[in-house]
Amino acid sequence: MTDWTALRAADPKIIVGLMSGTSADGIDGAVARVHGSGVQTRVEMIASVTVPYPSPDRRELFALFSPPTGTVERICAFNFRLGGLLAQAAAEAIAAAKLRPDQVHLIGSHGQTIYHIPPQSAGAGSTLQIGEAAVIAERLGIPVVSDFRVRDMAAGGQGAPLVTYADYLLFRDARRGRAVQNLGGIGNVSYLPPGGGIDALLAFDTGPGNMVINGVVELISGGAMEFDREGGLAAAGRPDEALVETLLADPYFASPPPKTTGREKFGQGYAAGLLASARQRGLSDADVVATATLLTVESIARAYRAFLLPRGPLDDVIIGGGGSHNPVLRQWLARSLRPAQVRTTDEWGIASLAKEAVAFAILANEAVTGNPGNVPSATGAAHPVVLGKLVPA
Repeated sequence: MTDWTALRAADPKIIVGLMSGTSADGIDGAVARVHGSGVQTRVEMIASVTVPYPSPDRRELFALFSPPTGTVERICAFNFRLGGLLAQAAAEAIAAAKLRPDQVHLIGSHGQTIYHIPPQSAGAGSTLQIGEAAVIAERLGIPVVSDFRVRDMAAGGQGAPLVTYADYLLFRDARRGRAVQNLGGIGNVSYLPPGGGIDALLAFDTGPGNMVINGVVELISGGAMEFDREGGLAAAGRPDEALVETLLADPYFASPPPKTTGREKFGQGYAAGLLASARQRGLSDADVVATATLLTVESIARAYRAFLLPRGPLDDVIIGGGGSHNPVLRQWLARSLRPAQVRTTDEWGIASLAKEAVAFAILANEAVTGNPGNVPSATGAAHPVVLGKLVPA
């Protein structure tokens, strides 16, 4: 049985963070040594892995994202199946760190969001993440913290972005204003004003990150390609700026924070609509991918101008997630965000693909120490709350 008092007192802790994002291409696992808690937290990366989903499991996940095919029976079954896949990814991360499971104090698992309903003025929102934590704890004999989003939403928040707290601990600076931009399936940003406290933070989902790019690539390739490798298609194409302007007229982009979005809005249906409009305008395959890439870039740049810059300076944009490995996306962002310097989390010792997994290791540490892990100024929650549900070993 887990001695929670002893776990709380352990310092440093070896913690595994697990993340499966909106792209649903695999599980990121990060092993970190976490010293202290709260604003005194220090993190050392030990190892990280990315474990791709087997093709049948990825197809099943995408079936669960759609209400017509995401039946109760399928969700129930895959909740346990995904718990096993998360346990396997944690085991691979632990092995990569050259550790044994009995040397790991804790696992923080975000799981996989299969549906998210942001709060509306007419009523409360809801969110559903699967990947049964009890399966992880049973397989590995390590206590698990999971299901982080629901408590923030119960307190009236958007349930996202949740990585803002970790972004503040990892990247704040006394003199430089920083935007920490995740380029996963959905893009989200945390703005850290120079020298500001945690109550001064702003965070929200900027819109699509890789999701629309990946969606049109899968459609034009007939499923043979899942993403634009090295930005090759975008580099060969010419974006249709007029079509991008039409897409940016969507009310989501102009709506003020706090706000969140997801696959429900920018998933395959959206990608199919973009592709249909592009074909009507005579765009080539490469032009379509370039247009989707420019949509991501412009949605981020305009969000910064509308919501970040009125709050303070922007010296650094620190990017992470799969999109940080797309050189075209990164180059176009750097051009649009001048004079801010676009950098990656790797410069801070956090592998860019593992940054969100590290964030959930940090949030797990805060949960067992009893510290709030949400940022109400970012999510819109009524007050700070402790995030996550604890499953003993």
